[in-house]
Amino acid sequence: MTGTGTEATAGERRQLINVAYRLLGSLAEAEDAVQEAYARWYALPVGRQREIRSPGAWLTTVTGRICLDVLGSARARRERYVGAWLPEPLPDRAEWDHGRDTDPADLMVLDESVTMAFLVVLESMTPAERVAFVLHDVFRYPFAEIAGVLGRTPAACKQLAASARRRVGAAPAPAAAGHADVVRRVRRAWEDKDIAALVDVLDPAAVMTADGGGVAGAALRPVEGAARIAQYMAQIADRAPGLELLERSVNGVPGLVARRAGAVLTVASFDVADGRATRIWVVRNPEKLRPWARAG
Repeated sequence: MTGTGTEATAGERRQLINVAYRLLGSLAEAEDAVQEAYARWYALPVGRQREIRSPGAWLTTVTGRICLDVLGSARARRERYVGAWLPEPLPDRAEWDHGRDTDPADLMVLDESVTMAFLVVLESMTPAERVAFVLHDVFRYPFAEIAGVLGRTPAACKQLAASARRRVGAAPAPAAAGHADVVRRVRRAWEDKDIAALVDVLDPAAVMTADGGGVAGAALRPVEGAARIAQYMAQIADRAPGLELLERSVNGVPGLVARRAGAVLTVASFDVADGRATRIWVVRNPEKLRPWARAG
């Protein structure tokens, strides 16, 4: 399909935001990447735009290349990051939609490919693996098109996706059953400052990872073991009068949001197995909680 300007590209933004967020794990960086791709499109001479048979494919290729560059530089930036780096958590659209059709979080499709557990696995991949895997396995782009993004042969892109798939296969499968119940038990035990109940709802080998970015207080290293996590959470409860803990959808699955005086201070995601929390990811960096400031 041929076309130029707004007619050819207006409907692509939703798809591009979804692709870029999964590639980068950052809504802010995803929006920047998509805006840059559009800027490059509009900078093309009209004659060149008309020659492009599929503006959507062109924008996807350019967005993918921009994300690849960002991923490469992000590794160096994250080495300087204070504490652990976690992807930005996303609220459920229904919980924060105030009629802003242009807000990037409002365009997100929340499925299993944006759960915190899945995004953390994506972080373990090389930039090229991540691009090949996300574009092919999540969005079903053919390797011939992915080759244009990565500057490699389709066969090489296929090998990258296979390598990434092995990383995903090695990760524990998410357990949807009982997830909400586990989150609810964590909330109640935390509110009651009941260490024994917290230990009971946590897997003995559970791990909690917190991201404060050096801006908000957070454990700089993962907290390991049910007893240590329970004690850590109880200490927070003691030091946080007036903190309200709410059950909310986080990246499409049940999670917890800590709020004080209406302001969201913490968003927690959980991985669950056999009726217990095995992983907890806690985001406290306020720069990563901006979409939650609009949440209802």
